[in-house]
Amino acid sequence: MTHQPTIAVVGSGPIGAAYARLLLENLPDAHVTMFEAGPQLTATPGESVRNIPDPDEKEHAREMSQGPQAGSLREELGIPLAPVVEGMFTARQGTHLLDFGGQGSAHSETFPAGAASTNVGGMAAHWTCATPRPAFSEKIPFIDDAEWNGLIEVAEKLLHVQSAAFADSAIGGAIRTLLDEEFGDELPDGYGPSTLPVAGDPQPDGSMRWAGSDVVLGELIEPGSELSKRFTLKDLSLVRRVEHDGTRITGVTVEDLRSGQTSFFEADLVVVAADAFRSPQLLWASGIRPRALGHYLTEHPVVISTVALDEDRMARLATEEQLAEELARRALNPVDPVAAVNRIPFSEPDHPFSLQVMYSETTPFPMPPGAPYSDNRWGYVNMGYGMRKQPRFEDGVTFDDSEPDYRGFPNMRVTYALTPAEDAEIAEGTARLRRAGEALGHFVAEPRLLPAGSSLHYQGTMRMGLADDGTSVADPWSRVWGYDNLVVGGNALIPTATAMNPTLMSVAIAVRGARAAAERLAAAEYAEA
Repeated sequence: MTHQPTIAVVGSGPIGAAYARLLLENLPDAHVTMFEAGPQLTATPGESVRNIPDPDEKEHAREMSQGPQAGSLREELGIPLAPVVEGMFTARQGTHLLDFGGQGSAHSETFPAGAASTNVGGMAAHWTCATPRPAFSEKIPFIDDAEWNGLIEVAEKLLHVQSAAFADSAIGGAIRTLLDEEFGDELPDGYGPSTLPVAGDPQPDGSMRWAGSDVVLGELIEPGSELSKRFTLKDLSLVRRVEHDGTRITGVTVEDLRSGQTSFFEADLVVVAADAFRSPQLLWASGIRPRALGHYLTEHPVVISTVALDEDRMARLATEEQLAEELARRALNPVDPVAAVNRIPFSEPDHPFSLQVMYSETTPFPMPPGAPYSDNRWGYVNMGYGMRKQPRFEDGVTFDDSEPDYRGFPNMRVTYALTPAEDAEIAEGTARLRRAGEALGHFVAEPRLLPAGSSLHYQGTMRMGLADDGTSVADPWSRVWGYDNLVVGGNALIPTATAMNPTLMSVAIAVRGARAAAERLAAAEYAEA
């Protein structure tokens, strides 16, 4: 009789979901149990809260994203009491600050906007669904292009990535044309202004059903399906330790946050896919401490602005009737309208940035009545330039065994600084953002650099590498060095400097890691048989 592999997945975001699905699809006798510290927010596990039509229900779902710490501790834990809107990149409802200033708070003075979500689906319950492909030096150098392209294609299918959502917007097309007139001659073929790829499914009424972990889990959460019989999701279940004998993982110790009881879950494979701060924190608390753990933290420095679209320039490219059609389409779902979102993707050597341009009929902040462009008929764009942060060992999160955080884990201290190299690219990106704004219209919010951590795209703290030389945590197949049956996942594995939303890239890495892990488990089954 063959052994039936038991797999524990820590974290329920798109990465954990990808591992669960691919492992079950490739191992017909395996069972996956997924542990999530936060609560389930929606009837469908892992669904994006953006799909909730009722505003009050949507707000309540976002409030729950601190899990058992929500409610009376909501303010102390830094959960925004109302939408915090500074463009499309800053902390939003559904997140809680790492450094909230109360007892057990992380110490993150140099990374003040660092935030997380604690709920089934992770940050993908709240994300903007942007899924651009990495390009040029953003890609992982030790994965060849042919394999990488295949991994990306699988990741796009898992996330339901498509580019149709914004393609038929005449307003969006006019914006692209104006950007192309300004920048087109400077950019490589295929890397000029275009619509932003997003994860979701266009609906017949013109709205979108935004993707979360639910679409990645797929059949695993369809009642009665064959795969669902071998998948268990446990919310409000906090993994306290990954247990091991020094070379091999034996399972995880889990606290049931409803009852307070702790138990051991035996596993043949453990996948840790929480986030770029709490995954390395769990490894550290478990005594698994590669030299690079927590280090090489990167994100995207972001400069944002808001621009009132110029009537004469827009009217040259779109009609009044098309404007009316755009506004009518957006009014179908006023709580979460499908905006026209354009971008100029990262390219090298001359555009090592990622620009996103989101159309809106209103500004994301109140404008005084009578202020210039306060009632602009052609609307506004909220624009952000993402820049690179080069990986350095000294940027990262360290852990203090003598000081517990609010959950009883070794507390975090984040150290982070921009270097002259980043300052130079931020200055150049700011200049380009000003050019883009002037090509489109008139600034109503001047370009400004957001506080460190505002991107919510934290990378590098469990980076993958070719050799166990102290500069990486995991091998090219996402195994933690020295542990054949411990795999890590998420943005934290990305070893390169990127300027784009990293979810698609991280799911592609997970596809590679899951395939390799399935092969190892299948080989072990065969050997035992």
